[in-house]
Amino acid sequence: MLLSKMAAEGGGKEMNEIKTQFTTREGLYKLLTHSEYSRPNRVPFNSQGSNPVRVSFVNVNDQSGNGDRLCFNVGRELYFYIYKGVRKAADLSKPIDKRIYKGTQPTCHDFNHLTATAESVSLLVGFSAGQVQLIDPIKKETSKLFNEERLIDKSRVTCVKWVPGSESLFLVAHSSGNMYLYNVEHTCGTTVPHYQLLKQGESFAVHTCKSKSTRNPLLKWTVGEGALNEFAFSPDGKFLACVSQDGFLRVFNFDSVELHGTMKSYFGGLLCVCWSPDGKYIVTGGEDDLVTVWSFVDCRVIARGHGHKSWVSVVAFDPYTTSVEESDPMEFSGSDEDFQDLHFGRDRANSTQSRLSKRNSTDSRPVSVTYRFGSVGQDTQLCLWDLTEDILFPHQPLSRARTHTNVMNATSPPAGSGGTNPGSNGNSITTPGNSVPPPLPRSNSLPHSAVSNAGSKSSVMDGAIASGVSKFATLSLHDRKERHHEKDHKRNHSMGHISSKSSDKLNLVTKTKTDPAKTLGTPLCPRMEDVPLLEPLICKKIAHERLTVLIFLEDCIVTACQEGFICTWARPGKVGLLSSQNQANSPSGTVV
Repeated sequence: MLLSKMAAEGGGKEMNEIKTQFTTREGLYKLLTHSEYSRPNRVPFNSQGSNPVRVSFVNVNDQSGNGDRLCFNVGRELYFYIYKGVRKAADLSKPIDKRIYKGTQPTCHDFNHLTATAESVSLLVGFSAGQVQLIDPIKKETSKLFNEERLIDKSRVTCVKWVPGSESLFLVAHSSGNMYLYNVEHTCGTTVPHYQLLKQGESFAVHTCKSKSTRNPLLKWTVGEGALNEFAFSPDGKFLACVSQDGFLRVFNFDSVELHGTMKSYFGGLLCVCWSPDGKYIVTGGEDDLVTVWSFVDCRVIARGHGHKSWVSVVAFDPYTTSVEESDPMEFSGSDEDFQDLHFGRDRANSTQSRLSKRNSTDSRPVSVTYRFGSVGQDTQLCLWDLTEDILFPHQPLSRARTHTNVMNATSPPAGSGGTNPGSNGNSITTPGNSVPPPLPRSNSLPHSAVSNAGSKSSVMDGAIASGVSKFATLSLHDRKERHHEKDHKRNHSMGHISSKSSDKLNLVTKTKTDPAKTLGTPLCPRMEDVPLLEPLICKKIAHERLTVLIFLEDCIVTACQEGFICTWARPGKVGLLSSQNQANSPSGTVV
């Protein structure tokens, strides 16, 4: 406990100094000052009133072995560099591409990892006035501009992402609370689009674009109240997690336009969201200064983390530090077929995927998993967190554990059927007396239980990543509408399983404008004492301005602040060629 507090506080007089290194159980992380990317003049950007600095990466499989490319926006400017990471110092004098925009600012961007080559990359850029641009920063071509006349949406683009597994479909979220599905091959039309209702549910509606010829947008999603701040696709591309200014996390089956589950922030808007590498957990951050861990399987909050002193702007899992430990062979009721590989997204960590898959599919041994995730906030602090099995499976009886397959199982019984298992706990909410775990909980080597995907509809999750999404590109809108109507009964049946733990869950979601106090204490938003409270492994001030980027790469962690500085933190043992150049020699060292 004492060590944890010291790590979180960083010592007394040093608290306001910017840290250039920190230590976790893996070892020492070091800031590589010569691997800092920024505008070529290295002058701090006056960030008042500007959009957050964002960073996107892509690997172009360059023959030289230096295939990483980096894109970031600062104010009205957009830069595209070769990213040399921990290997070589950054050369800011030679951006591959630089663009300066007038009248609007870039707000977010995303590379298509499927189509990227050393000669060509497809980069989507969203703007503060609502447009989306498709550019190729290698060929220096501006391919297309979507929503050019702002007829589709006039509000700021908050998030843009390629649909996983697709070379042509992309999704765009706006501060209006709307999301739009586009196809790069289609035009946007010269008139305001007319829409036809496709699907309506609790606090969301999805419309198709009504026109004689196919045009963008293919779909319009209206989600919740207020701005839609961020969305993230599940690693297999089948589900979509959205966080909104109304404080709600909403998780959809992307292809069937089905609401899978919801969660409400403790207070204020939710600003960021991410998935665990295996798709079983979602972490959000927001204006309540908390990180919240939500179980995709059980559709409930399983932990909150408190370490930030202001709004949390980014959350991200570290797939390279997720640890897997084999336990002694145990008796299981499941067959060998139950032990299936994890299915990560195409751009996820291959090393982690193979490591977890091998450990998980070789025999009937249970595995114990520790998930690592990180968060950065407007308090200029970086926090790292470990999600361990004493949090994932609190007070688990051994007899109950033996009746289930392991934590990586993708085909367990549906959520809500847990009541039939011996010793199962219906609501699985920890009692107040046991709500605070030890600061650095270690694996207790118990096998895992009751981790499942909800209902029969998720049993297809081991299919091809793009199988469902690609249908949007081939079906006409009319065919798609009929297909969804045919599935209505089956989908509604699935919802029964998901909501069985709380019969009033669905009713609560419809009342997004009600007093937040009415959701407090329900499964949508448990009270603080009803769920475990995580303490950060480390909590360090690493910048002068608010932090807006956190990306975990194989040999480093990348952060960025609103001044426009993109920093590279070498993982333990990965300092490489820059170790002699790094000025950080003490934990209290400051950036010179």
